[in-house]
Amino acid sequence: MDELVNLSEAIDDIDALGDSFWSSSLEDRKKKEIEHADRRYDVEHQKMVEAQDTFEKFYGNKKYYKVTQRSSSYVDNWIRTESKDKIFLDFCCGQGENARKAAHAGASLSLGVDISSQGIKVARQISNDEDLNNIRFFQADAENTKLPDNSIDSIICSGVLHHLDMSYALPELRRILKPGGKILAVEALDYNPLIKLYRLLTPEMRTEWEKAHILSLKDVKFSQRFFELGHLNFWHVTAYVGGKFPFLATPLDYLDQLLEKIPLVRLMGWMFTFELIKPNEK
Repeated sequence: MDELVNLSEAIDDIDALGDSFWSSSLEDRKKKEIEHADRRYDVEHQKMVEAQDTFEKFYGNKKYYKVTQRSSSYVDNWIRTESKDKIFLDFCCGQGENARKAAHAGASLSLGVDISSQGIKVARQISNDEDLNNIRFFQADAENTKLPDNSIDSIICSGVLHHLDMSYALPELRRILKPGGKILAVEALDYNPLIKLYRLLTPEMRTEWEKAHILSLKDVKFSQRFFELGHLNFWHVTAYVGGKFPFLATPLDYLDQLLEKIPLVRLMGWMFTFELIKPNEK
């Protein structure tokens, strides 16, 4: 109980810094990430681009996520398993979906941190609507969260590491994670030439930093300087085509379950997940 009280007090101190502190203290690349994130979470912006018939330009990739049921189920199961009776952190939480899943799964305390004040505002509103009392959201820099050392049991990083400078983010994640604690990273994979071409042709959907830092296995190797590597999985070698042609989604998903097991071929996957474990102190 003292652990939860001390952590809550630390979050109170972070909250007291306020949005003006973060918006004024960050370097330009992070401010651009905030602008991009605030736009993505702004319902009024979505309505505006729909009215102007430019929704596809800014949000056109949403349709492809309809084919990610298997990887999504894997992530959801990991959250349920690694959050019950634990202190859980949704790292760069956006609107807090994964933090809420952890809270519903019985986390002793589920946290969500994001640099976007708009994302935090929406996350708090939804969690209030769901009457969750074991959850907190706060605004902070993911590369300098100001959380206490060794304070978090489990962390989900879903689609966020490519927004960050991993030479700062990974040491910060190691600092705040308890010995023996686990992280699950869920990322796009930077090998498939067709997907790389799609990213090139849809520049408005991503910041310049994001486009230049899609992850590869080199980043997994780099992460092993700080963590032990757990489960590594590759997802959706062909099924993303079903986002454009829905009638192909099911047969391509079955095909992917074979392709994801073949070395080299699986590197053509759209996504991959990898688990990082902080070694126990000796």
